[in-house]
Amino acid sequence: MQMKLLLPLFLLVLAVSVTEVSRGGAPVTFDQQDGSLKILVDGKPVATYVWKDRDIFRPYFAHLHAPNGARLTRNLPPIEGQDPTDHAEMHPGLWLAFGDISGTDFWRNKGTVSHVEFIEPPTSKGDAASFAVRNRYNAVDEVICEEICRIKIAALPVGQLMTWESTFSGPEDFYFGDQEEMGLGIRVASPMAVKKGGELVNSGGLEGEKQVWGQQADWCLYSGSIGGQIAGLLLMPDPQNFRRSWFHARDYGLLVANPFGANAFTKGPKSKIVVAKGETLRLRFGLLAYSGTVDPAAAYQQWLTTLDQKKAN
Repeated sequence: MQMKLLLPLFLLVLAVSVTEVSRGGAPVTFDQQDGSLKILVDGKPVATYVWKDRDIFRPYFAHLHAPNGARLTRNLPPIEGQDPTDHAEMHPGLWLAFGDISGTDFWRNKGTVSHVEFIEPPTSKGDAASFAVRNRYNAVDEVICEEICRIKIAALPVGQLMTWESTFSGPEDFYFGDQEEMGLGIRVASPMAVKKGGELVNSGGLEGEKQVWGQQADWCLYSGSIGGQIAGLLLMPDPQNFRRSWFHARDYGLLVANPFGANAFTKGPKSKIVVAKGETLRLRFGLLAYSGTVDPAAAYQQWLTTLDQKKAN
């Protein structure tokens, strides 16, 4: 596994209209279409944020790219003969979803997560950018809860660092259930999957699905060779979340940071995380998209430092 850091991090940036953010002289531009926002750096694609999709009933990011241009998430839709085609509507690229919120399955698109509005327009200050949206979680005949999702981006010379923070509240009490399919998920590009020669490792030094699946960890890294160059995604749950995350990790290319699966991963007592009316639950994760080599432990500590600085300010 490649363990030397060039702490990269250029990143995703989202906006409601065409905007620019500088990254070492390279402009980041945004092309808004109906229900989606295409993000480009120096005219090259970085990612697409989608909040309206005929087949996927929740917002997500598709087509994440590394700084060297390598595609880091599976094609959407998957390409027959090039990609595994399983779970096309459930694994769009990068997403936050839950198999059980008060009995409704938002992971498998049984409920609908509606984009309500951008509550904070995209704002950039040099190498940093941010935006926030309001999403509504709808069961068949009721609103279960709302989510304020804040995306913060730091642009450094060699890669992409995103901080994803979601805060949930409801008109009445609601709960998060206990499943494997809960949390922030990534479906990596097909050549990166362990089954295709990629690498999957966690902060405890465990490798591959058999060791990593169901283990709590500070971070988990999925990497591989794409077009002859190493690239990867480092997923980092915030240690200040209500519980340390387990990782639902698969050799075919799935990686999910899940703080909810007490029973699903340990066979212990089934948990139910209740959010009472008037209260909130916050989840925060970091994601580093890189090409080249990376020291994941150093990258994780660097990210925590940015969170500490934010708290101090």
